[in-house]
Amino acid sequence: MKKILIALFIFSLSISVHAQKKQIYITPSTAKIFVDGSEVGNGKYIYKFRKNEDFVVLKFEAPGYISKEIKLFKRNPSKSVSYTLMVDEAEQNSVGAKEGIDIANKWFDINSKTGMTEDEAWKRLMSITTKYFDNVEIRDKSAGWIKTSWIVNTYSFQKVRTNLEIKISMGDNNLKYRARITSEIADFDQDEQGFQKYSRVLKKYERIIEELQNSLGGNNQ
Repeated sequence: MKKILIALFIFSLSISVHAQKKQIYITPSTAKIFVDGSEVGNGKYIYKFRKNEDFVVLKFEAPGYISKEIKLFKRNPSKSVSYTLMVDEAEQNSVGAKEGIDIANKWFDINSKTGMTEDEAWKRLMSITTKYFDNVEIRDKSAGWIKTSWIVNTYSFQKVRTNLEIKISMGDNNLKYRARITSEIADFDQDEQGFQKYSRVLKKYERIIEELQNSLGGNNQ
Protein backbone atom coordinates (compact mmCIF):
# COMPACT_ATOMS: atom_id res chain seq x y z
CA MET A 1 0.00 0.00 0.00
CA LYS A 2 2.84 2.36 0.86
CA LYS A 3 4.50 1.78 -2.53
CA ILE A 4 1.22 2.56 -4.29
CA LEU A 5 0.83 5.83 -2.40
CA ILE A 6 4.41 6.84 -3.23
CA ALA A 7 3.85 6.03 -6.90
CA LEU A 8 0.64 8.06 -6.94
CA PHE A 9 2.42 10.99 -5.29
CA ILE A 10 5.25 10.93 -7.82
CA PHE A 11 2.76 10.70 -10.68
CA SER A 12 0.69 13.62 -9.38
CA LEU A 13 3.86 15.69 -8.85
CA SER A 14 4.94 14.96 -12.41
CA ILE A 15 1.55 16.04 -13.77
CA SER A 16 1.72 19.21 -11.68
CA VAL A 17 5.18 20.14 -12.97
CA HIS A 18 4.34 19.37 -16.58
CA ALA A 19 1.17 21.44 -16.39
CA GLN A 20 2.85 24.33 -14.61
CA LYS A 21 1.44 27.76 -15.39
CA LYS A 22 2.99 31.16 -14.94
CA GLN A 23 1.07 34.42 -14.63
CA ILE A 24 3.02 37.19 -16.36
CA TYR A 25 2.48 40.88 -15.54
CA ILE A 26 4.05 43.78 -17.46
CA THR A 27 4.27 47.49 -16.70
CA PRO A 28 3.02 49.49 -18.54
CA SER A 29 -0.19 47.52 -18.96
CA THR A 30 -0.31 48.48 -22.64
CA ALA A 31 2.92 46.58 -23.39
CA LYS A 32 2.69 43.88 -26.04
CA ILE A 33 3.74 40.38 -25.00
CA PHE A 34 5.43 38.05 -27.47
CA VAL A 35 5.99 34.33 -26.89
CA ASP A 36 8.65 32.82 -29.14
CA GLY A 37 8.08 35.69 -31.57
CA SER A 38 4.25 35.56 -31.66
CA GLU A 39 2.14 38.30 -30.06
CA VAL A 40 -0.17 36.84 -27.40
CA GLY A 41 -1.53 39.76 -25.39
CA ASN A 42 -1.05 43.07 -23.59
CA GLY A 43 -0.04 43.72 -20.01
CA LYS A 44 -0.67 40.25 -18.62
CA TYR A 45 -0.70 36.68 -19.84
CA ILE A 46 -0.85 33.14 -18.45
CA TYR A 47 1.68 30.80 -19.99
CA LYS A 48 1.34 27.03 -19.67
CA PHE A 49 4.56 25.11 -20.10
CA ARG A 50 4.47 22.04 -22.30
CA LYS A 51 5.60 18.64 -20.99
CA ASN A 52 9.19 18.70 -22.26
CA GLU A 53 9.65 22.47 -22.25
CA ASP A 54 12.30 23.90 -19.91
CA PHE A 55 11.93 27.58 -20.77
CA VAL A 56 10.19 30.04 -23.06
CA VAL A 57 11.50 33.25 -24.68
CA LEU A 58 9.37 36.29 -23.91
CA LYS A 59 9.61 39.77 -25.39
CA PHE A 60 7.82 42.92 -24.25
CA GLU A 61 7.35 46.09 -26.29
CA ALA A 62 5.59 49.42 -25.74
CA PRO A 63 5.89 52.81 -27.48
CA GLY A 64 8.24 55.10 -25.57
CA TYR A 65 9.84 52.25 -23.61
CA ILE A 66 12.93 50.09 -24.08
CA SER A 67 11.99 46.64 -25.35
CA LYS A 68 12.93 43.71 -23.13
CA GLU A 69 13.60 40.05 -23.97
CA ILE A 70 13.96 37.35 -21.30
CA LYS A 71 13.94 33.61 -20.78
CA LEU A 72 11.29 32.36 -18.37
CA PHE A 73 12.24 28.97 -16.90
CA LYS A 74 9.76 26.33 -15.83
CA ARG A 75 11.81 25.60 -12.70
CA ASN A 76 11.18 29.14 -11.45
CA PRO A 77 9.25 28.46 -8.20
CA SER A 78 7.09 31.59 -8.47
CA LYS A 79 3.58 31.19 -9.84
CA SER A 80 3.64 34.77 -11.13
CA VAL A 81 6.37 37.03 -12.47
CA SER A 82 6.42 40.79 -13.04
CA TYR A 83 8.53 42.92 -15.36
CA THR A 84 8.78 46.69 -15.77
CA LEU A 85 9.89 48.31 -19.01
CA MET A 86 12.19 51.31 -18.68
CA VAL A 87 11.35 54.64 -20.31
CA ASP A 88 13.23 55.13 -23.60
CA GLU A 89 15.05 58.37 -22.80
CA ALA A 90 16.98 58.25 -26.08
CA GLU A 91 13.72 58.28 -28.01
CA GLN A 92 12.33 61.08 -25.85
CA ASN A 93 15.36 63.23 -26.68
CA SER A 94 15.51 62.49 -30.41
CA VAL A 95 13.58 62.82 -33.66
CA GLY A 96 13.08 60.49 -36.60
CA ALA A 97 10.78 59.51 -39.43
CA LYS A 98 7.62 59.54 -37.32
CA GLU A 99 8.27 63.20 -36.49
CA GLY A 100 8.97 63.96 -40.15
CA ILE A 101 12.72 64.47 -39.62
CA ASP A 102 14.37 61.44 -41.16
CA ILE A 103 18.00 62.58 -41.38
CA ALA A 104 20.02 59.98 -39.46
CA ASN A 105 22.81 58.18 -41.33
CA LYS A 106 21.90 59.64 -44.73
CA TRP A 107 23.82 61.86 -47.13
CA PHE A 108 22.26 65.20 -48.08
CA ASP A 109 23.28 67.65 -50.81
CA ILE A 110 24.60 71.04 -49.67
CA ASN A 111 24.68 73.29 -52.74
CA SER A 112 26.31 76.70 -52.82
CA LYS A 113 24.61 79.65 -54.45
CA THR A 114 25.92 81.01 -57.74
CA GLY A 115 29.14 82.95 -57.36
CA MET A 116 30.07 81.76 -53.86
CA THR A 117 33.82 81.15 -53.53
CA GLU A 118 35.32 78.03 -52.01
CA ASP A 119 36.82 80.13 -49.20
CA GLU A 120 33.43 81.58 -48.28
CA ALA A 121 31.73 78.17 -48.46
CA TRP A 122 34.40 76.63 -46.26
CA LYS A 123 34.09 79.35 -43.62
CA ARG A 124 30.33 78.88 -43.45
CA LEU A 125 30.57 75.10 -43.24
CA MET A 126 33.18 75.29 -40.48
CA SER A 127 31.18 77.89 -38.57
CA ILE A 128 28.11 75.65 -38.37
CA THR A 129 30.19 72.54 -37.65
CA THR A 130 31.97 74.09 -34.68
CA LYS A 131 28.69 75.53 -33.41
CA TYR A 132 27.58 71.97 -32.61
CA PHE A 133 30.87 70.03 -32.25
CA ASP A 134 33.87 71.20 -30.23
CA ASN A 135 36.29 68.66 -31.66
CA VAL A 136 36.83 68.47 -35.42
CA GLU A 137 38.86 65.39 -36.25
CA ILE A 138 39.42 66.22 -39.93
CA ARG A 139 39.40 69.74 -41.41
CA ASP A 140 41.08 69.38 -44.79
CA LYS A 141 40.21 72.46 -46.82
CA SER A 142 42.13 71.34 -49.93
CA ALA A 143 40.16 68.08 -50.00
CA GLY A 144 36.90 69.74 -48.98
CA TRP A 145 36.53 67.32 -46.09
CA ILE A 146 35.25 67.91 -42.56
CA LYS A 147 34.69 65.19 -39.98
CA THR A 148 33.99 65.67 -36.28
CA SER A 149 34.81 63.43 -33.35
CA TRP A 150 32.00 61.52 -31.66
CA ILE A 151 29.90 63.24 -29.03
CA VAL A 152 28.41 60.72 -26.60
CA ASN A 153 25.20 61.50 -24.70
CA THR A 154 24.47 59.09 -21.84
CA TYR A 155 21.05 58.30 -20.37
CA SER A 156 19.94 55.97 -17.58
CA PHE A 157 20.01 52.81 -19.67
CA GLN A 158 21.36 53.89 -23.08
CA LYS A 159 23.95 56.05 -24.74
CA VAL A 160 23.84 57.75 -28.15
CA ARG A 161 26.85 58.97 -30.09
CA THR A 162 26.76 61.44 -32.96
CA ASN A 163 29.19 62.88 -35.48
CA LEU A 164 29.05 65.02 -38.62
CA GLU A 165 30.88 64.52 -41.90
CA ILE A 166 30.97 66.90 -44.89
CA LYS A 167 32.64 66.17 -48.23
CA ILE A 168 32.98 68.17 -51.42
CA SER A 169 31.07 66.60 -54.28
CA MET A 170 31.62 66.66 -58.03
CA GLY A 171 28.92 68.77 -59.66
CA ASP A 172 28.35 71.50 -62.20
CA ASN A 173 30.02 74.92 -62.07
CA ASN A 174 28.74 75.70 -58.58
CA LEU A 175 30.33 74.31 -55.42
CA LYS A 176 28.54 71.26 -54.07
CA TYR A 177 29.02 69.34 -50.84
CA ARG A 178 27.38 66.37 -49.15
CA ALA A 179 26.74 66.09 -45.42
CA ARG A 180 25.81 63.22 -43.13
CA ILE A 181 24.90 63.00 -39.44
CA THR A 182 25.87 59.57 -38.14
CA SER A 183 23.84 58.43 -35.14
CA GLU A 184 24.49 55.23 -33.16
CA ILE A 185 23.05 53.73 -29.97
CA ALA A 186 24.16 51.19 -27.34
CA ASP A 187 23.22 50.01 -23.86
CA PHE A 188 24.83 52.30 -21.29
CA ASP A 189 27.23 49.60 -20.04
CA GLN A 190 28.51 48.45 -23.45
CA ASP A 191 31.83 49.37 -25.04
CA GLU A 192 32.37 50.75 -28.55
CA GLN A 193 31.67 47.37 -30.14
CA GLY A 194 28.12 47.52 -28.81
CA PHE A 195 27.07 50.58 -30.83
CA GLN A 196 24.57 50.06 -33.67
CA LYS A 197 23.07 52.41 -36.23
CA TYR A 198 20.26 54.48 -34.71
CA SER A 199 17.46 55.67 -37.00
CA ARG A 200 16.95 58.81 -34.93
CA VAL A 201 18.96 61.99 -34.30
CA LEU A 202 19.14 63.81 -30.98
CA LYS A 203 16.95 66.91 -31.01
CA LYS A 204 19.88 69.26 -30.52
CA TYR A 205 21.23 68.19 -33.92
CA GLU A 206 17.98 68.13 -35.88
CA ARG A 207 18.58 71.46 -37.67
CA ILE A 208 22.20 70.96 -38.77
CA ILE A 209 21.44 69.81 -42.32
CA GLU A 210 18.92 72.61 -42.81
CA GLU A 211 21.38 75.19 -41.48
CA LEU A 212 24.14 73.97 -43.79
CA GLN A 213 21.84 74.15 -46.80
CA ASN A 214 20.52 77.59 -45.90
CA SER A 215 23.99 78.95 -45.22
CA LEU A 216 25.35 78.03 -48.65
CA GLY A 217 22.06 79.00 -50.26
CA GLY A 218 22.17 76.80 -53.35
CA ASN A 219 19.43 74.40 -52.30
CA ASN A 220 16.93 77.27 -52.41
CA GLN A 221 17.78 78.46 -55.92
